[in-house]
Formats: sequence, structure tokens, C-alpha cells
Amino acid sequence: MKGWRARIGFLVPPGNPTLEPEMMEVAQQGVSLHFTRMHAEGPAGTNSGQEERNRSQVESLPGCVKLLSMVSPRVIAMAHTATSYTLGEAREAELVREMEALSGARFITAFGSVLAAFVQLGVRRVAYATPYSAAMTARGRQHLETCGLTVVSSGHLADVRNIYDETSERAYAIARQVDRPEADVIFLSGVGMPTLDALQLLEEDTGKPVISAASAMMWHALRTAGVNSGIKGYGRLLEGG
Repeated sequence: MKGWRARIGFLVPPGNPTLEPEMMEVAQQGVSLHFTRMHAEGPAGTNSGQEERNRSQVESLPGCVKLLSMVSPRVIAMAHTATSYTLGEAREAELVREMEALSGARFITAFGSVLAAFVQLGVRRVAYATPYSAAMTARGRQHLETCGLTVVSSGHLADVRNIYDETSERAYAIARQVDRPEADVIFLSGVGMPTLDALQLLEEDTGKPVISAASAMMWHALRTAGVNSGIKGYGRLLEGG
């Protein structure tokens, strides 16, 4: 039987080609990963109309969760960080409760996973980097601060035509750009931008923990599912077990 250790389900934005390969890259023995695409209107991967796409993805969640529940996952993760910025803290908590009642599985979000990772690492002062527009980056910064974090610096990639065309090299560059001596941690938002290949190098070069929405989500999903072994080569969060 596949998933004899745990089954984890992911709700994926419709145009995202990054998530499945990155999650499979860090999959653990005995853990099976299962994916369902959410529904959203508009051009995929662009910063145009992002708020509307986020809201339409949320509207599609009940149907998508029902489909994913058919494989009996132990955990379901909503793999889209910026949706949390649109929802706000109270509505996200309500959504988690609704989806857990609907699915019978634990339900987590990418952003909720980031908050859990900050607690695990014991960090509060954040250098924040995104592939988003300036407006959505500011929305994310405000959300982090509402959740009790101190954002010491923030920045976004310039000249992004499509988030899904971005690279680990560009993720590395924007992380170095926002880093400040007073930051406890560097956070790369957005699961559509490839980040996993950059995390270990960033930690070696900056001397501090670096997490992405993708690394935090997989770490949190595994721990929530009761899988506690570490994964080497992707930063101290995943390696820490």
C-alpha cells in the first residue's frame, strides 16, 4: 500500500508547475503525496488580478477538498501563500475549521506553516522577499506584522512577467537583497517560485535560517502527519526533524 507511513494531500493553484516537483524532491520514504488543482480565473502566474484569483480559489476549496479526501490523506495543505494575505487571520482560522470538518483530515495552509516554522526556529525578526507585485508584497508584510512578527526589511523581484518562470537563482538573489544583520530569519514567500535549491546555499552564505513557503509547508505537513525524520540539504528547518 502506498502511503503506509502517511498520505499528504496538496491543493495546488491551477497554473503552478513548481509545487509537485519540489514536494516530490523532498518526499520521505513511506509517505505518498497527492495533488488536486484548485479553480481560479485569469492568467496564471501573473500579478494582474491576483486578489480575484485568490478569492476564486477559496470558493473552489470545498469541492477540491472532497475530491482529495477520497485518497484518505492524513493532512491536506492549501499550497498558496498569498491567499492567506487576502483572507486575513480570522477568516483563515475559520476556513481551516471548515475544511477539517468537511474532510476528516488535518488542514493546514502554506502561511500557517510559515508561522509554525518561525515558532520552531525561535525567530521573530523577519527579512521578507517575494515574487509578487509591490502591492501584494506590502499586503503580505502587513499580514506578518498583524500576526506578531517584526518585518525588518522586505522586497520583491523586479520585472516578473510570470512567477512560474522564475528560478532558484532569482530566489537566491532577492533573499540576499532583503537580508539585514538584525533579521533572525529570511522568508521567501510564494510556492510558485522555485526555492528549495537555494535554501541550503543561502543559509551557508548568510549564517542564519532561511525558509520558503514550500519548505515550511512540507515540514509542517510531515510533522502534522506524525513523520519526524529530517531531510538534509534544504536548510535547518527540514533537517531538524
